[in-house]
Amino acid sequence: MLTLLLRALIFLVSAALGLLAADLILEGFTLHWDDWWGILLAVVIFAVLQSVLAPWLLKITRRHANALIGGIGLLSTFVALLIAVLVPAAGIGIDGPVAWIIGTLVVWLVTALASWLLPPLFIRRKVQDRRG
Repeated sequence: MLTLLLRALIFLVSAALGLLAADLILEGFTLHWDDWWGILLAVVIFAVLQSVLAPWLLKITRRHANALIGGIGLLSTFVALLIAVLVPAAGIGIDGPVAWIIGTLVVWLVTALASWLLPPLFIRRKVQDRRG
């Protein structure tokens, strides 16, 4: 149970880092900082959708378009961003095709790197807490 919560926390943190990086780097990609609740909602919506869409799209792609498997992460990131932007209460906005394309790439890259680099930090800390 603790491992599941830890993985969920890592996924939420990586989603937040990806959205934050895109907000800092791109002009048309904005997080609405005056509404912190909306940003939190956008992070949760994006993280949940990303975790549901990626395996589902992988399954569909394996069945119907095997050559597209490499783009599953980008496609699921784009769809999750699209749905998060369409939710009125979510504190995220993306304006213009360049922000959509580069934003998808930035969020995907940062989220992937954070999902890869954060688990050893949390696991190491968890092991040290149990020993100490």
